[in-house]
Amino acid sequence: MMTMAEAATARGFTQQSFDAFLASRAEQPQWLIDQRREAWETFLRLPMPSMQEEEWRRTDIRLLRLDRFGLPSSGASACSPPAPLLTEGVDLAGLSTSVNSILVQSQLQPEVAAAGVLFGGLDELAVTHSDLVRAHLGRAFDPGYDKFAALNTACFSGGTMLYVPRGVSVERPLHVLSAMTAGGVDLGRLLVVLEEDAQATLLTETASAEPGPGFHCGGVELLLAPGARLRFVGLQNWDHGVWHFAHQKAIVDARSRLQWTIGALGARLAKVNQRVVLDGEGADVEVSGVMFAEDKQHLAYDTHQHHRAPRCQSDLLYKAALKDKSHTVWRGMILVDPEAQKTDAYQRNDNLLLSEHCRADSIPGLEIEADDVRCTHGATAGQVDDEQIFYAQTRGLTHDEATRLVVSGFFQQVLDRITIENVRHVLGEAVGRRIRQYK
Repeated sequence: MMTMAEAATARGFTQQSFDAFLASRAEQPQWLIDQRREAWETFLRLPMPSMQEEEWRRTDIRLLRLDRFGLPSSGASACSPPAPLLTEGVDLAGLSTSVNSILVQSQLQPEVAAAGVLFGGLDELAVTHSDLVRAHLGRAFDPGYDKFAALNTACFSGGTMLYVPRGVSVERPLHVLSAMTAGGVDLGRLLVVLEEDAQATLLTETASAEPGPGFHCGGVELLLAPGARLRFVGLQNWDHGVWHFAHQKAIVDARSRLQWTIGALGARLAKVNQRVVLDGEGADVEVSGVMFAEDKQHLAYDTHQHHRAPRCQSDLLYKAALKDKSHTVWRGMILVDPEAQKTDAYQRNDNLLLSEHCRADSIPGLEIEADDVRCTHGATAGQVDDEQIFYAQTRGLTHDEATRLVVSGFFQQVLDRITIENVRHVLGEAVGRRIRQYK
């Protein structure tokens, strides 16, 4: 068997490296070890996704070489993480930081912990709170969906769990940072469980500690019991050499509310499946997405709003701006089950093309099996409006200033939906920096 030291420098997702990975986690409960082994067999069995499949028809990953990356190991080196963007000036209730799938920092304020809140490394909590983790891990994650989902289930490491007991409100935000070095791998899993009438705000972000290639294969599970309230932010800000794959899903029960904000700015190629299931009467979900692609970036986001219960509301708005030879893909679907009467669902994707060589693919969809619903979808794509530029110039702006003003205004609608002031500022500044480079 490969030693842990050898696993730390090994490349490729092989049986030997997986055996060493499990050996380094011998303290984990048997149910989790069995779950990992079963998912590993699924990973070995499933082929890599190809452009022959409808979901991948516009996303080409033939240049991805998994044998250039390896499984995380407790013996692997980890450098200092980069400074987070979302926490400047924010008083946090807790934080969790990992580098190359290794947890390097975890803190929770004592008064929050005293209320029964759990926040820290998922690997560790699976040992210390085995029954709790077992009851929730995987409820919103299908390891058989594709090869990447199976890999994350088998080998997740450096992940984080947030658990908020019934009726507890965490007033200050919590923060999770996942960082990666050049050539690094991140296989993090995030598990969030809010019991009945619990409330929390969770800020998450990914960042590269240094320029270079990398491989992220992640998972997010958000589980909201009846009456829970969660504000969740996910900022993807990898270096442009990183391959980013993720499966993200929320299950929202009766009377619960989820505000989910996505920022997609980094990565060489990103392929993300984002799903929300409205599972109880009166559930309410708002999803806001900001995407800015440049150079040869490829950002593909598949969103799915599944209404399973009556009188639920979902509202999704994604806005993307593209420069240079970049490419974005948004595939959206609203699915309404027969029992989900009185559904109110909306989805929209707007794209602003800032060059002649970029491309935006938008594919909205509806699948409605109930007869008393209101469902709306739409997508737009276009260049900067010359009439708006002309009008701004009549007010004394130069052509470049007028263009940047119009591009900034394009994103304002989605930024206005963000209720967390610091997140709104950070995303606005990140987009603004790219706009200032636009000519």
